[in-house]
Amino acid sequence: MPRLSNACKRSIIPLLLAALPIAASPVLADSRPTFGWVEEGLILPENTRVKFKLDTGALTSSMHAENIDSFKKDSDDWVRFTVELQDMDSEKQVKTRLERKVVRKIKVRGAGGADSRPVVMMKVCLGDRVYEDQFSLNDRDKMNYPVLIGRRMLEDVGLVDSSKTFTTEPNCKTGNSKKS
Repeated sequence: MPRLSNACKRSIIPLLLAALPIAASPVLADSRPTFGWVEEGLILPENTRVKFKLDTGALTSSMHAENIDSFKKDSDDWVRFTVELQDMDSEKQVKTRLERKVVRKIKVRGAGGADSRPVVMMKVCLGDRVYEDQFSLNDRDKMNYPVLIGRRMLEDVGLVDSSKTFTTEPNCKTGNSKKS
């Protein structure tokens, strides 16, 4: 087999790449929806409309929760917690006390030290889909965004365009559920 010179390789390779069909490019072939880095979403089942930050730097999603109490139920670890947020539509404070089984615990390290947080399954609406995924519970009262969507959930949600915000309205129907 003849050897090609470097000059020949430099001229042939771009021609070969140009001849490939566009669908061969994984970036162009991705038909998943694109969202902005901040979107409106719904916390279910209360349908509370709040800001979601789509955070590609976080692995696990996180949700605002206060008064987190641990307890045992059928020998499993559970938590009881309060979600109190201002609904973006009505501008009213919505306060709900929820109970969820603890899926796991995570250790979060930050400037203030290490913190252990429970992780539970929660349902949220983003765009026209309901997603059920793992959320760590943390008091995010001083944060701008009560819900943070991490990479685990983003894999199923779609793409994030960091130059955009509020590209879609939450519009979920019960038949559009997706478990991450």
